[in-house]
Amino acid sequence: MNILKKLLALIIFGLAITAHSNERDVITIKGNHLHINNEIYFMKGLCYHPVPKGETARSFYNLDQDLALMVEAGVNTIRVYEPIDDKEVLDKLDAAGIKVIISFGYNNPNTFDIATGGFIEYIQKYKDHNAILLWELGNEYNYHPEWFGGDINIWYKTLDIAAGLVQMIDESRPVSTAHGELPQDDVLAYGKNIDIWGVNVYRWDKPASILREWRIKNVKKPIYYAEAGADSYMATTQLGYFEGESQEAQADANRNILQAIIENKKHNAGVMLFQFTDGWWKAGNPDQHDKGGWAPNSGGVPYDGAPNEEWWGIVDIDRNKKLTFDVVKQAYTQN
Repeated sequence: MNILKKLLALIIFGLAITAHSNERDVITIKGNHLHINNEIYFMKGLCYHPVPKGETARSFYNLDQDLALMVEAGVNTIRVYEPIDDKEVLDKLDAAGIKVIISFGYNNPNTFDIATGGFIEYIQKYKDHNAILLWELGNEYNYHPEWFGGDINIWYKTLDIAAGLVQMIDESRPVSTAHGELPQDDVLAYGKNIDIWGVNVYRWDKPASILREWRIKNVKKPIYYAEAGADSYMATTQLGYFEGESQEAQADANRNILQAIIENKKHNAGVMLFQFTDGWWKAGNPDQHDKGGWAPNSGGVPYDGAPNEEWWGIVDIDRNKKLTFDVVKQAYTQN
């Protein structure tokens, strides 16, 4: 059954009409910001994909400790890379006062993807849950035209159609996408149904320049940092930081990044710092902490231009705080 047939079935049974709960927060967009219950909501967030040591799949086995650390750090939002199909997890997020951005992938039938229409089923199932802040479609797919037969416009057309379907099913929440870097005019022309644009930005420790470029485009839609940050491993010795693990480099970079974003919060809706915990599964043996790894358009990673993929956490795999934890805590609790 294709996406349109699924949507038609929902409409026939009257399920595509959003039922607003009296206990639900009211989420709206006004100007450059999200508002919750008519108050500005600036996202102070983290990307969250907790994969245990020695494994390759996400697990919430450590959720209670993770939430305690997030609350301590002043986090009010997390961004996940695949939907959370567990009401107990969503309930715990809500009880902790943490909202979640639910992101849908394109072609992964096991995770409520866009290609099979599974995202429709997920939204229908969870649209009344108070923990959910945004529906987000795709993560920097503009770097991967090979996933669409070499024609990235196929993705942009799909994105806009999918966003329109989401709005029909759940008109109570904004729809977003996470674009790699600044979307250009042709991309924006496709994305008419996107309510708020997420951007994954790695411009050394100076992320605010993208906000000036966004204002020049005069898009009239808010923008947020779907990813930003720095890892704690230096591929080379430079700028006073030594090769190898360097929590100092990560802390200094994240301090500058968060300061720049928060100082310009008049012009953006918030930030999802990448990320909560180190990911040992990404670059090699999941039983060990490897160096290396690669990510598209990542030459702007401070301070070595090398995205060592397993070293991005503000805590390590065992939940020990890195130096950058206190940097995040200061930025999120004092601003």
